[in-house]
Amino acid sequence: MPDQVSTKKITLFESLFPLFFLIILLIINVKIFKDEATSGANQFALILSGIIAGIIGFNKKISYDRMMEKVKQNISSTSIAIIILLFVGALTGTWLISGIIPTMIYYGLKLLSPTFFLASALVISAVVSLTIGSSWSTTATIGVALMGIGKAMGHEPAAIAGAVISGAYFGDKLSPLSDTTNLASAVAGVDLFTHVRYMMYTTIPSISIAFIIFLILGFNHTPTSIIEHHSLLESIEKTFYVDPVLFVVPLMVIILIVLKIKPLSALFAGVLGGALFAIIFQKDLLLQLAQSDSFSLRAIYRVIMQAIVGDIRIHTDEPLLQKLFTSDGMTGMLSTIWLIISAMFFGGIMEAIGALKKISESLLHAFQGIFGLFLSTDATCIVFNLTASDQYLAIVVPGKMYKQAYEDKGLAPENLSRTLEDSGTVTSVLVPWNTGGAYNSKVLGVPTTDYLFYAFFNLISPLMTLVFAALRIKIRMLKK
Repeated sequence: MPDQVSTKKITLFESLFPLFFLIILLIINVKIFKDEATSGANQFALILSGIIAGIIGFNKKISYDRMMEKVKQNISSTSIAIIILLFVGALTGTWLISGIIPTMIYYGLKLLSPTFFLASALVISAVVSLTIGSSWSTTATIGVALMGIGKAMGHEPAAIAGAVISGAYFGDKLSPLSDTTNLASAVAGVDLFTHVRYMMYTTIPSISIAFIIFLILGFNHTPTSIIEHHSLLESIEKTFYVDPVLFVVPLMVIILIVLKIKPLSALFAGVLGGALFAIIFQKDLLLQLAQSDSFSLRAIYRVIMQAIVGDIRIHTDEPLLQKLFTSDGMTGMLSTIWLIISAMFFGGIMEAIGALKKISESLLHAFQGIFGLFLSTDATCIVFNLTASDQYLAIVVPGKMYKQAYEDKGLAPENLSRTLEDSGTVTSVLVPWNTGGAYNSKVLGVPTTDYLFYAFFNLISPLMTLVFAALRIKIRMLKK
C-alpha cells in the first residue's frame, strides 16, 4: 500500500500556515525588489514556503519520497507549458526582426481610435481567443501587438494588459476548442455544448460589464497628439519594410490552431515563418544588426539565432519605440520558467501533506445550503490557484471533490462545470506565481500585480456566478 495521507493528521491552521508564510514573503519582496521580485526573490519564497510545508509533513509522518513524487508529478504536468514559453520567446524575437510586430503596431495606430482602443483590444482579443481556443496563444500574438499600439497611444500598460487578458480569457472560456472548456465539462460529466451554452448566462454579463468599464476608461483617456503619432509612424517606416503581406505569418498561426494543430507545432511554424520573412523583407535591417556590408549566410544566421535565443535591440530615435523594438527571446523566459518550477515545488508538497484537501473540506463544511455549495466551489478553485499554482489542478481537483455534493443537492452537473470555469479558469492569471499569471506577465511585459486591477472580466466572473446562485437565476436542477 502506498503512503496515504489522512486529513485528520493535519489541522486547518497547519494547512494554511505555509500559504500565509508565502504571502507575507511575497509582499516583502514586492516592497523591496518591486518589478524585479520575479527575478529570483519570489522563486526562493515559493521554495522556502514549500520547505515549511515539508517540515509540517515530516511532523505528520509524511515520507520524503511521497512529497517528492507529488513535486515530480506537478513539474511534469507543466512541461508542455514550459516549452510553449520558450517557443513564445523565440516567436517574439523573429516576429520583431521580420517586421511583423512593428507592422501590426503601424496599422493599429492608423486604424484604431485612442478613445475606443481599450474596448477594441478587449473585443479583438475575445474574437481571436474564441476562434483559436487559447488565451495563451492570443496574448502571445495579437496581445503583444496590442500592447505596442496601446503604449504608442499613451495608454497605461496595466490597462492594456487587463483588456487583452479579459478578452483572451473570455474567448478561452467559451471556445469549444479550449482545453479548459473541455476539461471542466469532462470533470463535471456534462456534454461540451451544454456546458458552453450554460456558461453564457454568467459569462455574457461579466464581459459586458468589463466592456463598459473599458469604454469609460477610454473616454477619460487623453491621447497622444497627432504629431507624435505621425512621428512614430515615420520612425517605423524608416526602420522596417511595412506591408500588409507581413500579416500572412500570424494569420497562418491562427489558422493552424483553428485546424486543431497542436500549439507547439503552430508556434514553431510561426517562428520559422518569422525567420523566413525577416530574410525576404528586412534585408537592410538584418545587415545592420549583423554589422555587415554583405548578405552572408553566416551573418544572417547569427542575427536570426540571436533573435530566437537571446536579446535583440533595434535602434530608433523614438524612446517609446525603443522599448517596443526589443526582445529577449528564449532567454527572457527563463525567470518565468524558474518561477513555474518553484511554484510546482510548493504546490506538490502542499498536496502531498494533505493541506489542499484539508482547506477544501473545511470550506465545504463552513458553508451550508445550495448557495454555500457554490461559494465553497468558487473559493476552493481560487485557493487551488493560490496554492497548487496551476489552473488545471484548480479545475480537476475541486470538480472531483464536489461532483457528488452537487448530485446530493439535486443540482444538474452543468452548475458545477460552469462554476469551475467562472472561478478556476479565469483567476489563474491573477496570481503572480501561478502558471497563468507568470506566463502572461512575462509575455505582455506587465507585472501581475499591476494588471490585476484591470482584468475586469477575470475579477467579475467569480462574483457573477455567486450572484446567480444567491438569486437562484438559471440554477438547473436534476430531472426526477
